[in-house]
Order: sequence, then structure tokens, then C-alpha cells
Amino acid sequence: MLYLKEILKSKGGQPVIVPEASTVASAIRTMNKYHVGSVMVQNESGEPIGILTERDVIRLYAEGETDFETMLIQDWMTTDMTVGQPNDPVSEVLAIMTVKRFRHMPVVEETRMIGVVSIGDLVKAKLEEAALEAQILRDYIHT
Repeated sequence: MLYLKEILKSKGGQPVIVPEASTVASAIRTMNKYHVGSVMVQNESGEPIGILTERDVIRLYAEGETDFETMLIQDWMTTDMTVGQPNDPVSEVLAIMTVKRFRHMPVVEETRMIGVVSIGDLVKAKLEEAALEAQILRDYIHT
């Protein structure tokens, strides 16, 4: 069974984080700089308190909210986040993300965020796992 901690280990890197006092424009620039689809928002204590995603920004724009330079991220971020734990099975997390229709999940150990997984990360890992199993079965049949 594959776990979130293994995804984070193979993925490498730290989550992209912005402070809660950031503007939406600053968050957009940060997402662009790091080529990510979301930024995690932390309070002054370093605890994750929200997430802003590309979808959030598109929704804001579609609703006529365009003054991103003055809009504070804390007023527009998603705060009702589902978080994962390092030992959560990938299959279960993938099911949760699919049913609840979100694409990014912070992974938290105690109160510290240790990474973020995307639905793409999880699908990729499951495909690699399935390909490995198929290869093992082919090798077994041919020996």
C-alpha cells in the first residue's frame, strides 16, 4: 500500500507558503514563480490556516473581483481545508479528493505542514504502482 509520506518523499520540495497578510496578487505571482496551482497560507505561528488555488482566483475574476493588488488573501482563501497525515493511504486520499472535488491537500504532521499533494501527484503514483504490478506479473508468467 502506498502512503502520502512516500509521495512527499518522491516529490521532494517544500510547500509554497505565503503569509496571511499577503495580497491575492502576491499569491498569484508566487504561484507563477514556483509553477504551482496553489499556495498555502500560514499564520504568524507557522500553522496552516488556508489555501488559495488557481480555481479560487478564476472564480474571483469571474465574479468581478479584479483588484488583486489590494485584496487580502485572508479574505478570499479557503479555510475549511481537509488535511492529510503522512500515513494516510493514497487510495483513501484520492477517493476523498474526488468526492469532495478539490485538487490540493496539505499534509500535516502534528501542527506542522510538511507538504502538499495534488490529485495529479496521487494519480501519477497509482499509475506507477499499477505499471510495476503489471510488470511483476508479466515477469512471473514468463519465468
